[in-house]
Amino acid sequence: MGFESDGLDQMYQEVILEASRARNGSEHFAPDLADESEDTRGAAGEAGGAAGSAGASGSSTFQVTHEYCVPGESHQFNPTCGDEATVRVELTDGSDGGPRRIERLVWDGHGCSISQASLSIMHDLVEGKTVDEAMHLFDLFHGLMESRGKGLDSDEEMDELEDAVAFQGASKYPMRIKCALLGWEGMRASTAQALARLDATA
Repeated sequence: MGFESDGLDQMYQEVILEASRARNGSEHFAPDLADESEDTRGAAGEAGGAAGSAGASGSSTFQVTHEYCVPGESHQFNPTCGDEATVRVELTDGSDGGPRRIERLVWDGHGCSISQASLSIMHDLVEGKTVDEAMHLFDLFHGLMESRGKGLDSDEEMDELEDAVAFQGASKYPMRIKCALLGWEGMRASTAQALARLDATA
């Protein structure tokens, strides 16, 4: 049993390292985050152990790539280890009669392999999903990170997370939980911002 557990842990570590190198969805668009002032960081508030500023980094001015989309952006900062990420989403406005979905998701930032891998895997999981589907995945991942290494009760829910299950081992360590959740908190906050804009113009 111990051998199987060790083998699984090694496989998960390889998934995380590969995803951190791939950096799927990563684009350089934010200011040099390392140069941002402590005052800006301190005013950002708390979100899941990471500070979140939904209106930071010029979110109201960046251009969407699809005319039927509405943008949202959130800057996240983990003061414990210095990880930072800015997450941008473009939500469809529902003019096609379908549910609102995340048409595009990109991110910019720096940090440890766990935060970078989590952002990369989150991008692959969430881009193209409806808002409801994306929030469901957020809830599942949040539950995984609260499991203290046990994972989710349902095998079906674990399957829904695909490569994100690799962070099950990280959930044993509070410091790593904050790193893994950084991008997901940014996705939720930027999506909420875009939804608020849509509702304001409805």
